[in-house]
Amino acid sequence: MDSDSLWTQSAQQFQQIFGEGLSRALQSFQQVEHGAPTAGATPEIKFSPDKLQELQKQYADEAGKLWLQGLQGAPAQPADKRFAGEGWASNPVATFSAAAYLLNARTLMGLADAVETDAKTRARIRFAVEQWIAAMAPSNFLAFNAEAQKKAIETQGESIALGLANLLHDMRQGHVSMTDESLFEVGRNVATTEGAVVFENALFQLIEYKPLTAKVYERPFLLIPPCINKFYILDLQPENSLIRYAVAQGQHTFVVSWRNPDASLSHKTWDDYVQEGAIDAIGAVQQITGASQINALGFCVGGTILSNALAVLAARGEDPVTSATFLTTLIDFTDTGILDVFINEAFVQFREMQMGKGGLMKGQDLASTFSFLRPNDLVWNYVVGNYLKGETPPPFDLLYWNSDSTNLPGPFYAWYLRNFYLENNLVKPDKLTVCGEKMDLSRLKLPVYIYGSREDHIVPINAAYASTQVLPGKKRFVMGASGHIAGVINPPAKGKRSHWIRADGKLPKTLDAWLDGAQEHPGSWWIDWSDWLKGHAGKQVAAPKAYGKGSKFKAIEPAPGRYVKQKA
Repeated sequence: MDSDSLWTQSAQQFQQIFGEGLSRALQSFQQVEHGAPTAGATPEIKFSPDKLQELQKQYADEAGKLWLQGLQGAPAQPADKRFAGEGWASNPVATFSAAAYLLNARTLMGLADAVETDAKTRARIRFAVEQWIAAMAPSNFLAFNAEAQKKAIETQGESIALGLANLLHDMRQGHVSMTDESLFEVGRNVATTEGAVVFENALFQLIEYKPLTAKVYERPFLLIPPCINKFYILDLQPENSLIRYAVAQGQHTFVVSWRNPDASLSHKTWDDYVQEGAIDAIGAVQQITGASQINALGFCVGGTILSNALAVLAARGEDPVTSATFLTTLIDFTDTGILDVFINEAFVQFREMQMGKGGLMKGQDLASTFSFLRPNDLVWNYVVGNYLKGETPPPFDLLYWNSDSTNLPGPFYAWYLRNFYLENNLVKPDKLTVCGEKMDLSRLKLPVYIYGSREDHIVPINAAYASTQVLPGKKRFVMGASGHIAGVINPPAKGKRSHWIRADGKLPKTLDAWLDGAQEHPGSWWIDWSDWLKGHAGKQVAAPKAYGKGSKFKAIEPAPGRYVKQKA
């Protein structure tokens, strides 16, 4: 077969693929729900004629240039890591295919942007098109992946055999391997900070950590992690453990380790997690230490639970927490970022009918949803590496944690979706009743430290900043670089990334206005937070010699305990 025939065949293949994709995208546009369902009717999707004309012209021009490059035998290698490597560079047909794919992808996204509709519907369309584009990359198919083909030839087919073995392994375990999970074990080389479980109930175990200093601050420190993930994201390795760092700073540290729900907890509600979780944990820490007040930290959903617990306690006239830290936490749900594409009345009603009275939201389903928010980084690159190339992903503690999913009780999940994500009721005084108390955040007069990550796709930085406008007490806001996890888990010793602080302490209505007066500082935000926390921790006293207190709070088992080891 001559070169012209190869180019013609390649062009025809990809034009056929993306022609079908365009048709499917157009069909999808006509089927997109518009807000609440309307008796089976769907909105009419219209496109901007000017944008369509511009897209057609741009596509024709770029396609013509690409075709000429192909005929000349020198198509430029795309600047996309999916198409990097010698296999792509040395195969002009593969390079042409990759370039054709990227051209069609840009055109499809342009088509999505040309839809004349409301912002939410356009965002949902963009998300659907992005997912399809990511899935249809030629790098995802052995027939088109030049690098995988090259490796198959070099290994005499061994890479294909290993890929099939990897595929069967992942099918058995129920998820795509992001790391070599056999190299990690909770309690052995992750979640290793020394401590003991000193209290437990149906929902959580309370871990008390062994002091690393001769003296500790008199007000103990309680961390409430998200119940949607395992707590040891805060305790991966000694060198990047926020828990160990807090202990080393002289904080008498306790952590809530949520139980991974099974059928026996399928009836648990949001109220249960607030009362039997956060509030009971606060009370247990008080009883163990004898402190009238403690400091508390909530991370992500744990922060939302903590805010509710504090509001419940305030409504009851109780003030057991002297300061609170909120890490990448949603309190005002006006801006929920990319997750908003999933949330509308029809979706929430479906979840309410499905599991509002009982059942489980499976951890694997949740994990898949979050992974597909970044499909090229958290899905398809592993599909290519594991299955097409027969590779074993390198060991990475964070990705091991990311794959260690947790279930959620259905009533908890359905209530959370409606009252927070859909209706944003937490910021409406007296709108919500939690644990028998009306929620009014204006009662929370305690000082708070609010942290948001600049590139967070789960809790957008604007949403993190919005808490400064809702909580009435003295506030300190800090913005860190990177995303939802990497921005938070940024130990000072590594000197990585940066953070922003506004020296005058002013908190204007918008993040942009705050940034106008903020200064960037190199390295971790942990030092700033630790100094702030010490200011609310009281005097230093002799560190405790034993775990717990009396017979009620004796050491049950060594940290990290058995709850965190339960698999979904």
